[in-house]
Amino acid sequence: MRFEAKMPAVVSLRNSSRVSLELPCSQRNNSCMRSLVGLAGLLVSVALIFVVYHFYLKTMPATDIGTAPTQAISLTGVRTDLLQIADAEHGYIATNGHCATLDELISSNSISMTRTERDGYAYAIQCSGGDFTATARHLPAPAGSLVRYPNLAIDSGMQVREIE
Repeated sequence: MRFEAKMPAVVSLRNSSRVSLELPCSQRNNSCMRSLVGLAGLLVSVALIFVVYHFYLKTMPATDIGTAPTQAISLTGVRTDLLQIADAEHGYIATNGHCATLDELISSNSISMTRTERDGYAYAIQCSGGDFTATARHLPAPAGSLVRYPNLAIDSGMQVREIE
């Protein structure tokens, strides 16, 4: 009896799939590095947008000292109305030679406003010959309130200013 040792069969690895032991972002793989740089850039951009939102949009500035940020739209509208009244008054004085009341400006369609008030502000015009002063007055805030309502005026110089 002859003893023959069995040799294991030889298996070729040439045709088998290779398992890579390289890290995903090796020096030879530039597209992976570009992806990481792109992701870092995206994160920096998102952080920048958040900072802009937080400091500029979330904390709305007030238009006048002592007023609430929610009054900004109303006060802008009042200032626009006063400029429109002053512009119409200039045109009325040039055409008719004298100053007009607010009701006359509205009825003659010199201004597009149809009311003599906006958000609690009442408009009035004081005439003195060829000069005028248009005012916007609001009732005072309740006692103990931190909000105030500035009274505004405009004259023939077309500058809106705060008055007492």
